[in-house]
Amino acid sequence: MIAHISGRLIQKKPAHAVVEAGGVGYLLFISLQTYYVLPEEGAAVSLHVHTSVREDAINLFGFISAREREVFEKLIGVNKVGPKMAITILSGMPCEEFANAVQNRDVARLSLIPGIGRKTAERLIVELADKLSAADFAPVGGSGVSGGTSALNNDTVEALISLGYGRAEAVRAAREAFNGKSGGRAVDSVQDGIREALKLLSAGK
Repeated sequence: MIAHISGRLIQKKPAHAVVEAGGVGYLLFISLQTYYVLPEEGAAVSLHVHTSVREDAINLFGFISAREREVFEKLIGVNKVGPKMAITILSGMPCEEFANAVQNRDVARLSLIPGIGRKTAERLIVELADKLSAADFAPVGGSGVSGGTSALNNDTVEALISLGYGRAEAVRAAREAFNGKSGGRAVDSVQDGIREALKLLSAGK
């Protein structure tokens, strides 16, 4: 079992990262929260790892903090929640916001996560309400990734696609978010772009 990896970040995408360690490149599935705070490609990186072993595959899931991995492992303990859905949930909101929504029994907020319906949201609350402590509210990482508007827009589109949206609607929502049509705060990072684009998509604009 691989529990932690340190090496050189040779590729990062909204849904996965590749870390070279000991001459081997390891592909790790990641949440958007981890993606936001990864260093530039080529830099040194350390990630906490959960190893998922199935009959037909061995998948690695990487996390920027031990806290995010702990929340992930609690999520996959929920009935009908597998690793891929757990990553989607962690991509939909920061750990502290998720824990807060569960403890406040906020079904509506949880249902806004792409792919999470009301029944799944209710199941998350029932099974996790007593398992999330105040420590789970700690933020995962830093303030986001900055760069040129074009690069930010492209990364936002790829992040939305990884959440299950079609390319056409992801492109439209990202463009409108960076043009300020969501009515939210100024967009100057991928994290802001995704947040504002999700508002537009949820509103059906």
